[in-house]
Amino acid sequence: MTKPASSGWWPLIKLLPVKTNFRFMRYAKAYLILSAILSLAAVVLTVYPATPPCGGLNCGVDFRGGTVIELSTPNPDLARIRQALDGRGLGDVQVQAFGSANDVLVRFETPEGQETAVAVEGAKQALTQALGQVSFQRTEGVSSKVSGELFRNGGLALFLGIAMMMTYIWFRFGLTFGVGAAAALVHDVVLTFGLFAVTGMEFTLTTVAAILTIIGYSVNDTVVVLDRVRENLRKYKRMPLAEVIDLSINETLSRTAITGVTGLMALGVLAAFGGDALFGFSIAMIFGIVVGTYSSFFVAASMLLVLGVKRGEIEAEVSAKPANAKP
Repeated sequence: MTKPASSGWWPLIKLLPVKTNFRFMRYAKAYLILSAILSLAAVVLTVYPATPPCGGLNCGVDFRGGTVIELSTPNPDLARIRQALDGRGLGDVQVQAFGSANDVLVRFETPEGQETAVAVEGAKQALTQALGQVSFQRTEGVSSKVSGELFRNGGLALFLGIAMMMTYIWFRFGLTFGVGAAAALVHDVVLTFGLFAVTGMEFTLTTVAAILTIIGYSVNDTVVVLDRVRENLRKYKRMPLAEVIDLSINETLSRTAITGVTGLMALGVLAAFGGDALFGFSIAMIFGIVVGTYSSFFVAASMLLVLGVKRGEIEAEVSAKPANAKP
């Protein structure tokens, strides 16, 4: 008989306990209070000061407006290009390679009190001095009006994403489960915004994509836990709700841990070697996996315990199946 792959190639997997018995719901109310405080602090840091378009977030060119320059040079040294533009009051300069090996895309903000044409000409002179032979392919301005529309559309995408996830869980599991899942989703999104407000990392359209991905990951994790809770409520009809929730979390703990660690390993490599363009995305995803796992256990499940679950509805759902239905 062939030995399991884990015994020969990955013996460390045996260090994970097969069965755990942690009492997660012992401090359910404390978890909810802590999460509420952190979420409120994140909201304050995100919106203060209440100045358009981004408040307390460090929005990039996508949302603030600015200038995009496409250039081609035999010496596409991104570090030298960024260094040439530093100190010119151009805000957070973005430099990234694209297209062929000699093509570079540069984005920067127009300094306050300075005309765009003057800022662009100064940037081109600095790039020419630093790189020598340079061919400027395209120069394009992104107005603040267009940037404001992008910010609103990005916010609308986040809102619709959360709303659709909440609606699915509501219809799939019921109102109480839906409220718990919604609380976990809002918690994850708000804390991710708070991360960008505290660290000052640039908030771009790539970040919006990362948050939407976090929503999907968080919902997947939460659905696994809630579905196991519902199954165990049918199986253990006399067991107290707190014990049912603890049992359900312990039964899904190893699966959640392995999935989360796998994602963190991949994102850690992406953050280390993906360059500046993907660094913010990677950090947001790493943070989102951590808080998404936390919220599935300590926010969504704790909300179930605080709100209570009507077991009669679950039993009625089981009894409503036809007698000849397959399990």
